[in-house]
Amino acid sequence: MSYYRILGLEKEPFSTSPDPAFFYESASHKAALYRLQIAIRLKRGLSLILGDVGVGKTTLGRRLSQLLNKQDKVSCHMILNPIYETESEFLAALLKLLRIARKPGPLSVVEALEMIEQYLFEKGVEQDQTVVLLIDEAQGLSPASLELLRVLLNYETNEHKLLQLILMGQPELLPRVRGMKNFWDRISLRHVIHPLDEAEIHAMIAFRLRQAGYASRKSLFTAEAIHEIYRHTQGYPRRITTLCHDALEQLVISDKEAVDEAIIHRLIEEESQLLGQLVLN
Repeated sequence: MSYYRILGLEKEPFSTSPDPAFFYESASHKAALYRLQIAIRLKRGLSLILGDVGVGKTTLGRRLSQLLNKQDKVSCHMILNPIYETESEFLAALLKLLRIARKPGPLSVVEALEMIEQYLFEKGVEQDQTVVLLIDEAQGLSPASLELLRVLLNYETNEHKLLQLILMGQPELLPRVRGMKNFWDRISLRHVIHPLDEAEIHAMIAFRLRQAGYASRKSLFTAEAIHEIYRHTQGYPRRITTLCHDALEQLVISDKEAVDEAIIHRLIEEESQLLGQLVLN
Protein backbone atom coordinates (compact mmCIF):
# COMPACT_ATOMS: atom_id res chain seq x y z
CA MET A 1 0.00 0.00 0.00
CA SER A 2 1.37 3.45 -0.93
CA TYR A 3 2.26 5.83 1.86
CA TYR A 4 -0.51 8.31 1.08
CA ARG A 5 -3.18 5.63 1.49
CA ILE A 6 -1.82 4.92 4.96
CA LEU A 7 -2.18 8.61 5.81
CA GLY A 8 -5.80 8.78 4.63
CA LEU A 9 -5.06 10.39 1.28
CA GLU A 10 -6.61 9.53 -2.05
CA LYS A 11 -3.69 10.62 -4.20
CA GLU A 12 -0.18 12.05 -4.06
CA PRO A 13 -0.42 15.53 -2.48
CA PHE A 14 3.11 16.70 -3.20
CA SER A 15 3.86 15.73 -6.76
CA THR A 16 6.17 18.14 -8.58
CA SER A 17 4.13 17.78 -11.78
CA PRO A 18 2.35 21.04 -12.75
CA ASP A 19 -1.19 19.81 -12.00
CA PRO A 20 -3.60 22.80 -12.04
CA ALA A 21 -5.76 21.08 -9.41
CA PHE A 22 -2.92 21.52 -6.93
CA PHE A 23 -2.14 25.11 -7.87
CA TYR A 24 -2.07 27.12 -4.66
CA GLU A 25 -2.87 30.79 -5.20
CA SER A 26 -0.43 32.73 -3.08
CA ALA A 27 -0.85 36.51 -3.13
CA SER A 28 1.72 36.81 -5.91
CA HIS A 29 0.33 33.93 -7.99
CA LYS A 30 -3.24 35.13 -7.55
CA ALA A 31 -2.33 38.64 -8.68
CA ALA A 32 -0.57 37.26 -11.77
CA LEU A 33 -3.53 35.04 -12.66
CA TYR A 34 -6.03 37.88 -12.19
CA ARG A 35 -4.00 40.43 -14.14
CA LEU A 36 -3.40 38.01 -17.01
CA GLN A 37 -7.10 37.28 -17.37
CA ILE A 38 -7.86 41.01 -17.51
CA ALA A 39 -5.12 41.63 -20.09
CA ILE A 40 -6.48 38.83 -22.26
CA ARG A 41 -10.07 39.95 -21.88
CA LEU A 42 -9.07 43.46 -22.97
CA LYS A 43 -6.85 42.05 -25.73
CA ARG A 44 -3.85 44.10 -24.64
CA GLY A 45 -1.31 41.99 -26.55
CA LEU A 46 1.92 41.14 -24.75
CA SER A 47 2.28 40.06 -21.10
CA LEU A 48 5.56 39.22 -19.37
CA ILE A 49 5.69 37.00 -16.27
CA LEU A 50 9.05 36.53 -14.56
CA GLY A 51 10.14 34.32 -11.68
CA ASP A 52 13.05 32.24 -10.45
CA VAL A 53 13.35 28.49 -11.06
CA GLY A 54 10.80 26.58 -8.99
CA VAL A 55 8.57 29.53 -8.13
CA GLY A 56 5.53 28.04 -9.88
CA LYS A 57 5.41 29.64 -13.33
CA THR A 58 4.58 26.43 -15.21
CA THR A 59 1.73 25.48 -12.87
CA LEU A 60 0.40 29.04 -13.16
CA GLY A 61 0.45 28.70 -16.93
CA ARG A 62 -1.40 25.38 -16.80
CA ARG A 63 -4.03 26.87 -14.51
CA LEU A 64 -4.49 29.90 -16.77
CA SER A 65 -4.81 27.67 -19.83
CA GLN A 66 -7.39 25.55 -18.02
CA LEU A 67 -9.47 28.62 -17.17
CA LEU A 68 -9.21 30.14 -20.65
CA ASN A 69 -10.16 26.98 -22.50
CA LYS A 70 -13.40 26.83 -20.52
CA GLN A 71 -14.44 30.16 -22.02
CA ASP A 72 -16.34 30.53 -25.26
CA LYS A 73 -14.44 32.14 -28.11
CA VAL A 74 -11.05 31.79 -26.42
CA SER A 75 -8.39 29.36 -27.60
CA CYS A 76 -5.16 29.01 -25.64
CA HIS A 77 -2.06 27.39 -27.10
CA MET A 78 1.08 26.55 -25.11
CA ILE A 79 4.73 26.12 -26.01
CA LEU A 80 6.63 24.50 -23.15
CA ASN A 81 10.12 24.31 -24.64
CA PRO A 82 10.66 27.17 -27.11
CA ILE A 83 14.13 26.23 -28.36
CA TYR A 84 14.23 26.54 -32.14
CA GLU A 85 17.39 26.80 -34.18
CA THR A 86 15.98 28.74 -37.13
CA GLU A 87 13.16 31.11 -37.97
CA SER A 88 11.64 28.49 -40.28
CA GLU A 89 11.66 25.86 -37.53
CA PHE A 90 9.89 28.22 -35.11
CA LEU A 91 7.27 29.25 -37.67
CA ALA A 92 6.66 25.62 -38.68
CA ALA A 93 6.02 24.81 -35.01
CA LEU A 94 3.54 27.70 -34.76
CA LEU A 95 1.69 26.58 -37.88
CA LYS A 96 1.38 23.09 -36.44
CA LEU A 97 0.34 24.36 -33.00
CA LEU A 98 -2.36 26.59 -34.47
CA ARG A 99 -3.44 23.81 -36.85
CA ILE A 100 -3.01 25.99 -39.89
CA ALA A 101 -3.19 23.93 -43.07
CA ARG A 102 -0.14 24.36 -45.27
CA LYS A 103 0.98 23.16 -48.65
CA PRO A 104 3.63 20.41 -48.86
CA GLY A 105 7.25 21.46 -49.06
CA PRO A 106 9.27 24.27 -47.50
CA LEU A 107 7.79 27.68 -46.78
CA SER A 108 9.61 30.96 -46.76
CA VAL A 109 9.48 33.10 -43.62
CA VAL A 110 7.31 35.63 -45.44
CA GLU A 111 4.84 32.95 -46.59
CA ALA A 112 4.56 31.47 -43.08
CA LEU A 113 3.98 34.89 -41.52
CA GLU A 114 1.29 35.68 -44.08
CA MET A 115 -0.48 32.41 -43.26
CA ILE A 116 -0.41 33.16 -39.54
CA GLU A 117 -1.63 36.71 -40.16
CA GLN A 118 -4.54 35.42 -42.22
CA TYR A 119 -5.37 32.88 -39.51
CA LEU A 120 -5.34 35.52 -36.78
CA PHE A 121 -7.52 37.84 -38.87
CA GLU A 122 -10.08 35.09 -39.51
CA LYS A 123 -10.18 34.09 -35.86
CA GLY A 124 -10.00 37.54 -34.31
CA VAL A 125 -12.13 39.56 -36.71
CA GLU A 126 -14.39 37.28 -38.71
CA GLN A 127 -15.08 34.81 -35.86
CA ASP A 128 -14.58 37.22 -32.94
CA GLN A 129 -12.30 34.77 -31.14
CA THR A 130 -9.37 35.48 -28.84
CA VAL A 131 -6.19 33.59 -29.70
CA VAL A 132 -3.73 33.20 -26.83
CA LEU A 133 -0.17 31.95 -27.19
CA LEU A 134 1.56 31.14 -23.88
CA ILE A 135 5.28 30.42 -24.03
CA ASP A 136 6.85 28.86 -20.94
CA GLU A 137 10.63 28.91 -20.31
CA ALA A 138 10.69 31.94 -22.61
CA GLN A 139 14.30 32.69 -21.70
CA GLY A 140 15.10 29.87 -24.16
CA LEU A 141 13.79 31.87 -27.12
CA SER A 142 16.45 32.84 -29.65
CA PRO A 143 16.83 36.48 -30.79
CA ALA A 144 15.33 35.45 -34.14
CA SER A 145 12.28 33.91 -32.44
CA LEU A 146 11.76 37.02 -30.31
CA GLU A 147 11.91 39.14 -33.44
CA LEU A 148 9.27 36.97 -35.11
CA LEU A 149 7.02 37.35 -32.08
CA ARG A 150 7.48 41.12 -32.33
CA VAL A 151 6.27 40.92 -35.93
CA LEU A 152 3.23 38.87 -34.90
CA LEU A 153 2.33 41.53 -32.34
CA ASN A 154 2.06 44.04 -35.20
CA TYR A 155 -1.07 42.26 -36.41
CA GLU A 156 -3.95 44.28 -35.00
CA THR A 157 -7.21 46.02 -35.71
CA ASN A 158 -7.94 49.61 -34.78
CA GLU A 159 -9.20 48.37 -31.40
CA HIS A 160 -7.01 45.48 -30.29
CA LYS A 161 -4.16 43.04 -30.92
CA LEU A 162 -5.02 39.89 -32.86
CA LEU A 163 -2.62 37.74 -30.83
CA GLN A 164 -2.50 37.66 -27.03
CA LEU A 165 1.06 36.64 -26.20
CA ILE A 166 2.22 35.58 -22.74
CA LEU A 167 5.91 35.04 -22.05
CA MET A 168 6.82 33.24 -18.83
CA GLY A 169 10.49 33.05 -18.05
CA GLN A 170 13.35 33.32 -15.63
CA PRO A 171 14.79 36.74 -14.68
CA GLU A 172 17.54 36.56 -17.32
CA LEU A 173 14.82 37.13 -19.93
CA LEU A 174 14.33 40.69 -18.68
CA PRO A 175 17.54 42.34 -19.99
CA ARG A 176 17.05 40.62 -23.34
CA VAL A 177 13.58 42.04 -23.95
CA ARG A 178 14.58 45.41 -22.51
CA GLY A 179 17.31 45.53 -25.14
CA MET A 180 14.69 45.23 -27.88
CA LYS A 181 13.05 48.64 -27.75
CA ASN A 182 10.31 47.81 -30.24
CA PHE A 183 9.52 44.69 -28.19
CA TRP A 184 9.77 46.23 -24.71
CA ASP A 185 7.39 49.05 -25.65
CA ARG A 186 4.72 46.50 -26.58
CA ILE A 187 4.56 44.89 -23.13
CA SER A 188 1.23 45.77 -21.54
CA LEU A 189 1.67 43.68 -18.37
CA ARG A 190 4.83 43.03 -16.37
CA HIS A 191 4.63 40.87 -13.26
CA VAL A 192 7.20 39.16 -11.06
CA ILE A 193 6.18 36.05 -9.11
CA HIS A 194 7.65 35.98 -5.62
CA PRO A 195 8.26 33.01 -3.29
CA LEU A 196 5.76 32.20 -0.53
CA ASP A 197 6.02 33.54 3.00
CA GLU A 198 5.71 31.26 6.02
CA ALA A 199 1.95 31.71 6.41
CA GLU A 200 1.44 30.93 2.73
CA ILE A 201 3.52 27.77 3.04
CA HIS A 202 1.25 26.65 5.88
CA ALA A 203 -1.80 27.37 3.73
CA MET A 204 -0.26 25.69 0.66
CA ILE A 205 0.49 22.48 2.55
CA ALA A 206 -3.04 22.36 3.98
CA PHE A 207 -4.53 23.08 0.54
CA ARG A 208 -2.59 20.32 -1.18
CA LEU A 209 -3.51 17.81 1.50
CA ARG A 210 -7.21 18.69 1.13
CA GLN A 211 -6.95 18.37 -2.65
CA ALA A 212 -5.46 14.92 -2.14
CA GLY A 213 -8.43 13.84 0.00
CA TYR A 214 -7.15 14.47 3.52
CA ALA A 215 -10.25 15.06 5.68
CA SER A 216 -8.95 14.86 9.25
CA ARG A 217 -8.79 17.97 11.43
CA LYS A 218 -5.44 16.79 12.76
CA SER A 219 -2.54 18.55 11.06
CA LEU A 220 0.08 16.33 9.45
CA PHE A 221 2.74 19.03 9.90
CA THR A 222 3.60 20.81 13.14
CA ALA A 223 4.13 24.57 13.20
CA GLU A 224 7.81 23.98 14.00
CA ALA A 225 8.15 21.71 10.96
CA ILE A 226 6.60 24.34 8.70
CA HIS A 227 8.98 26.97 10.07
CA GLU A 228 11.93 24.73 9.17
CA ILE A 229 10.45 24.07 5.73
CA TYR A 230 10.23 27.82 5.18
CA ARG A 231 13.77 28.39 6.42
CA HIS A 232 15.20 25.70 4.15
CA THR A 233 13.16 26.29 0.98
CA GLN A 234 12.88 30.08 1.21
CA GLY A 235 9.30 29.76 -0.04
CA TYR A 236 9.93 28.17 -3.45
CA PRO A 237 6.97 25.85 -4.23
CA ARG A 238 9.02 23.21 -6.05
CA ARG A 239 11.39 22.85 -3.11
CA ILE A 240 8.47 22.80 -0.69
CA THR A 241 6.64 19.99 -2.50
CA THR A 242 9.80 17.87 -2.76
CA LEU A 243 10.60 18.29 0.93
CA CYS A 244 6.99 17.63 2.00
CA HIS A 245 6.82 14.46 -0.10
CA ASP A 246 9.95 13.13 1.57
CA ALA A 247 8.64 14.21 4.98
CA LEU A 248 5.42 12.20 4.60
CA GLU A 249 7.42 9.13 3.67
CA GLN A 250 9.50 9.61 6.80
CA LEU A 251 6.34 10.13 8.82
CA VAL A 252 5.12 6.65 7.90
CA ILE A 253 8.52 5.09 8.54
CA SER A 254 8.96 6.78 11.93
CA ASP A 255 5.43 5.88 13.07
CA LYS A 256 4.81 9.41 14.36
CA GLU A 257 1.48 11.23 14.28
CA ALA A 258 2.75 14.31 12.46
CA VAL A 259 5.80 15.60 10.62
CA ASP A 260 7.82 17.41 13.26
CA GLU A 261 10.94 19.54 13.33
CA ALA A 262 13.17 16.48 13.83
CA ILE A 263 11.98 14.84 10.60
CA ILE A 264 12.64 18.00 8.59
CA HIS A 265 16.09 18.42 10.20
CA ARG A 266 16.97 14.84 9.29
CA LEU A 267 15.94 15.29 5.67
CA ILE A 268 17.89 18.54 5.37
CA GLU A 269 20.96 16.88 6.86
CA GLU A 270 20.68 13.94 4.45
CA GLU A 271 20.39 16.33 1.52
CA SER A 272 23.43 18.26 2.74
CA GLN A 273 25.48 15.07 3.06
CA LEU A 274 24.45 13.93 -0.43
CA LEU A 275 25.43 17.26 -1.96
CA GLY A 276 28.74 17.10 -0.11
CA GLN A 277 29.46 13.67 -1.56
CA LEU A 278 28.65 14.88 -5.07
CA VAL A 279 31.07 17.79 -4.69
CA LEU A 280 33.85 15.46 -3.46
CA ASN A 281 33.28 13.09 -6.37
